[in-house]
Amino acid sequence: MPRAKQRTPELRGRLLAAATDLLADEGAAGLTARSLAARAETSAPAVYELFGDKAGVVRELYFEGFRQLGTELAALAETEDPVADLWYLASAYRRFIRANRELAEVMFSRPFTDFSPGAEEVAATSSVRVLIVGRVRRCMDAGRLRGDETDVAHVLIALIQGMAFAEAAGRLGTSTESIERRWRLAIGAALNGFGARSTQ
Repeated sequence: MPRAKQRTPELRGRLLAAATDLLADEGAAGLTARSLAARAETSAPAVYELFGDKAGVVRELYFEGFRQLGTELAALAETEDPVADLWYLASAYRRFIRANRELAEVMFSRPFTDFSPGAEEVAATSSVRVLIVGRVRRCMDAGRLRGDETDVAHVLIALIQGMAFAEAAGRLGTSTESIERRWRLAIGAALNGFGARSTQ
């Protein structure tokens, strides 16, 4: 009887889930091929065979994070109010970071010195960027925002990411009321600065 295949898609998924758990429990320093193999109940050679090295694991986490974020943002319906849609997008982006802190750190904070996204990685994540720029363009087409659509999108997303990580670190306050108020203040100030007249 032939030996059962060990390097399966199921094992790949299990290793990526285990890597996320390790990041949550032990931080970037705790993620090694050996610790990952132990957490996923497999061998270090299996990790190397599937991902090449630890940087390969991190690269796949990076891609997985953007796949999940892209799916969540693409599911947002467009309404008749494009500025309100940007508020919904900001809320969805915030929820993603809150629910996927470890993936978000790999995507945006670069906690690993042996992984830095190159042209191929950036190109693979372009669908998220294109979607956000498109939502900003709708506001400009409606006369609700001014400026360069790509510039506005970059500023808005940088603000959302910074606010989300500040919230996760406890720097936006200790009460739900104060945190929500500061989120509304930040996003509202940005959109109003670009010309939106929002009542959110």
